Amino acid sequence: MNAHASAARAATAHPIHIGEHLREWRQRRHLSQLDLAGDAEISARHLSFVETGRSAPSRDMVLKLAERLDVPLRERNVLLVAAGFAPAFPQRSLDDPALRSAREAINLVLKAHEPNPALAYDRHWNLVSANRMVAPLLDGVPERLLGQPFNILRLAFHPEGLAPRTVNLPEWAAHLLERLHRQCEATADPELIKLYQDLKSYPIPARSGPISDNNVAIPFKLRHQGEVLSFISTTMVFGTPVDITLQELALETFFPADDLTAERLRQMAASMK
Repeated sequence: MNAHASAARAATAHPIHIGEHLREWRQRRHLSQLDLAGDAEISARHLSFVETGRSAPSRDMVLKLAERLDVPLRERNVLLVAAGFAPAFPQRSLDDPALRSAREAINLVLKAHEPNPALAYDRHWNLVSANRMVAPLLDGVPERLLGQPFNILRLAFHPEGLAPRTVNLPEWAAHLLERLHRQCEATADPELIKLYQDLKSYPIPARSGPISDNNVAIPFKLRHQGEVLSFISTTMVFGTPVDITLQELALETFFPADDLTAERLRQMAASMK
């Protein structure tokens, strides 16, 4: 299912019972009833009855099927409510005392990554937090594009944002769109699907050809103060979250891809002391 098909389904599909929800997720994961039933250790006949509404699943079965289908925690709550049960997964603000240790871990990672830039963002790519090395790279970006929280992907594609400064814009933009497309496929989140469609409307040049065999990762090449800084990035998520906010949070850390970039980052950090 592509993002446009996902958008159409999101706009028209309104499952009214747990069976329809489960069938939507099973089809999204390209699994047959037999495949899912085997994974969940139930009979295909029983699963068929659940999907058609002829049988009501237990709370444990809903959670087991959701786990096998890799349903996001937010949507697992939807499944539980549709089956007549209370939600199981809380969604707290990062300011909640219960998330203090997670918040401290995020701050620790961001701080420890200096002098390299790092940031944290939510499920819709809105900035949550960043270390002090991110701001210098945004010098000159119009303030109206940096209102909190700003959307990282929109900033990357905007003609007044980072797009005109990105030296390898076709490759980098294609990489970001591919990542976002995978998220749309995995979550069927209507807001992510809309973001994907909006970004595709920006006038980004097409990638000229396949990625070179010599590349081990697609770098982010940013023109900054007359030089080109080159970065490779990694993404981190919490490994075993049981809170919706934590599951949907990602940390993006950037590393210098060449000696020039490493030296310029050290100089930036030194000038901030």
